[in-house]
Amino acid sequence: MNLILKTSLFCLILYSFSCGSNAKNMTNRLKETETSNGQAPNIIFYLADDQDVYDYGCYGNEKVHTPAVDRLAQEGLLFTNAFTGQAICAPSRSQLFTGKYPLKNGCFANHTATRPTIESVTDHMKKLGYEVVLAGKSHVKPSNVYQWGREWEPVPKENVPRDYIPLDSIENYLKNTTKPFCMFITSKYPHGKYFEVDNPKAEDIKFYPFNDDKKTNPEYLKSKAGYYRSIKEDNTQLEDVLNLVDTYLSNNTLFIYSADHGVSGKFTVKDIGLKVPFVVRWPKVIKAGSVSDQLVHYTDVLPTFLDIAGGKAMPDMDGKSFLPILQGKDVEINEYVYGVRTNQNILNSEIFPSRMIRNKKYKYIRNFNSLEVVENNLTGKTYVDYFIKRGANTFKNEPFEELYDIQNDPFEQHNLANVQELKPVKDTLSKKMFNWMDSQGDILNKIAGNMPIITPSGNKGFKLDQDTPTRQIADSLKNTLQKEDYTIIEHW
Repeated sequence: MNLILKTSLFCLILYSFSCGSNAKNMTNRLKETETSNGQAPNIIFYLADDQDVYDYGCYGNEKVHTPAVDRLAQEGLLFTNAFTGQAICAPSRSQLFTGKYPLKNGCFANHTATRPTIESVTDHMKKLGYEVVLAGKSHVKPSNVYQWGREWEPVPKENVPRDYIPLDSIENYLKNTTKPFCMFITSKYPHGKYFEVDNPKAEDIKFYPFNDDKKTNPEYLKSKAGYYRSIKEDNTQLEDVLNLVDTYLSNNTLFIYSADHGVSGKFTVKDIGLKVPFVVRWPKVIKAGSVSDQLVHYTDVLPTFLDIAGGKAMPDMDGKSFLPILQGKDVEINEYVYGVRTNQNILNSEIFPSRMIRNKKYKYIRNFNSLEVVENNLTGKTYVDYFIKRGANTFKNEPFEELYDIQNDPFEQHNLANVQELKPVKDTLSKKMFNWMDSQGDILNKIAGNMPIITPSGNKGFKLDQDTPTRQIADSLKNTLQKEDYTIIEHW
């Protein structure tokens, strides 16, 4: 124990004799915190909702207001190649909590459930002496898989577009807890609906190749300005949390900031959807101002937490611990990361599944129901084939195969899939991707005509032959798909 801490504790003890039991309790808590944190650090993961990696000061956008995230990057480690396996809410979060990609954990369509037999972060970290807390948005199920030690709902407020994180509950917990904990603070910002912004201007927005054509679109400018304003609001929430952490917790606190996926690439397997911000502060371990370009993934988060807590990842987890990187070692964690696209069970449900594999240099995508190959997917059943064709036509500009040189074309503007010199690269990536799909128990494969129509059992999801709030189906097509036409996912 250093001299400053000894002196501080001595002063507190003297103060307790004159001022009573409050100071004595504070002294005891400081001792407990020092002892427990020396062996098992507290872990806090702050997760924003639907925010592009390109929309942070520390990731190069000088027009957006993110000083709290930028501060974390200055005080910790910024990852430039962090990914989720699916650019949609529930599947993305399920990976964080299970260490498994969406196909393996079962939640590969939005608003669906993790397989009921899987153990999650709540089970694993509890066994290592941690209390696991969820503060904010959940969006994962079932409850028997996610048994939070404590859970606080988002807090409604008037005249704002979204609910807020439960800051009072968080403060009360940080002030009084004496055992190691793992807390997920899950914001509803900046997810739309956004704030209203008057007279939005294009010069106040940073544009990229994927949205440069929208500089003169008034509706887009209004939405983007409101999105920036919602980002600013979430940054204020993050500042409040960091102030609480710095007030009540010791330096042996691991703090991670991320956002579940990008909003500009939502429902896709493009980097604008799958690449995520990932900033880590751990004052006793991480060198301030560090940067890593190693590939890390949301499935790596739980194995890392287990490693930090003194445990080990389970053999069936997809992720690996990146603790060595936090400790300053520039080591490879993943040679490849993977991505999944499921357009069914969303508001604009269509049959257009995709898979992706990526390393630092190249990225390969296969769109299994592209217009190029849709004839091979037909079944001979009139209504089934109608919906298969409709899916292909909805995304008629997306080819069967895509290959990108990510280092030279980070926004995936130039498809190299038909470049003959790169055929060996494409073939290697395709082979590795299908090997991964097999290991995941994927419902897709190389066989022509295998284009499953997925649906939950019962009436729990959006069906192709039914209206949704954003899509109308002709009366002649309603209720035309029969139970035997579907691949039913029972655990949904």
